[in-house]
Amino acid sequence: MLRHLSAIHAPFHLKRPFRISRGIKSVADTIFVEIREGKNIGRGESVPYSRYNETIEGVLAQIESIRGEIEAGADRAYLMEIMPPGAARNALDCALWDLEAKQTGVSVIERIGWDSLKPISTAITVSLDTPENMAKVARQLSDVPLLKVKVDACDPIAAVRSVREAAPNPRIIVDPNESWSIEQLALWQSGLLELRVDLLEQPLPAENDAQLEGFDALIPLAADESGHVADDLAQLARRYDYVNIKLDKTGGLTTALAMLEAAEREGLGLMVGCMVSSSLSIAPALILAQRCAFVDLDGPTWLMEDFKNGVKESRGIMTPPEPGFWG
Repeated sequence: MLRHLSAIHAPFHLKRPFRISRGIKSVADTIFVEIREGKNIGRGESVPYSRYNETIEGVLAQIESIRGEIEAGADRAYLMEIMPPGAARNALDCALWDLEAKQTGVSVIERIGWDSLKPISTAITVSLDTPENMAKVARQLSDVPLLKVKVDACDPIAAVRSVREAAPNPRIIVDPNESWSIEQLALWQSGLLELRVDLLEQPLPAENDAQLEGFDALIPLAADESGHVADDLAQLARRYDYVNIKLDKTGGLTTALAMLEAAEREGLGLMVGCMVSSSLSIAPALILAQRCAFVDLDGPTWLMEDFKNGVKESRGIMTPPEPGFWG
């Protein structure tokens, strides 16, 4: 049976600006993919990320370059052979998972042999801002289980303190997005410990990771920009305690599942994250979340409008999409 592939740029406007150490955005620029085969349609989404030299045009061109193979019936295993990790492969891989589920009537989580999806606690992000404004946001989120606090190298302790005073109870992840030096990490980590920070995510630029070998970390460290695929993990295990698995980095759910298993073998703790995206990106990531100690999947909560029947978040608890939405 013939297939038809479509891929478009699908922007989502945000409720408020999303700011991290390397920039600010007011729109989530996603790639929306459909693979149609007969009456069944598989859908996938990805988010090109400039940190990895990805652009909307470049990702669409990557997808277009293998249109022939996809429409001729390429499966997920072959996709891994002909495309590198990244946003383009992620959108296609997730669309193929969804198509398989529609064709067979077997859900993705059943296919991989795990228990059914359950609601999970997700981090809710406090975007980088003045300490006063971050405190205002945190005060409204004081009853969620987990906060993620975006900081840079400009007095991060003041920012985290403002959040902790406004929200005494939630666990906290602090994310500098590669903006610190090893000297700053050494200087600030005791202050973060006093503020009861549970996890520090990617404090140093990825190219400076070697400086973490032998470093006496007071707070567990998670690799994000440093960890993309399973081949990275043996080295990461000498430098980090956790790895943040994102489908846009691994290039899809297929390789994300392999990375999850490999990380467990290496003794790394598990975290799953996302870009600012819609429920279509979050639905496959929720599968990984079932096995992760830290979950950061609040991307759709930033959107002015999400897909109908997608994930729902209430006070930091995320509920899976309605049946039939994806997978």
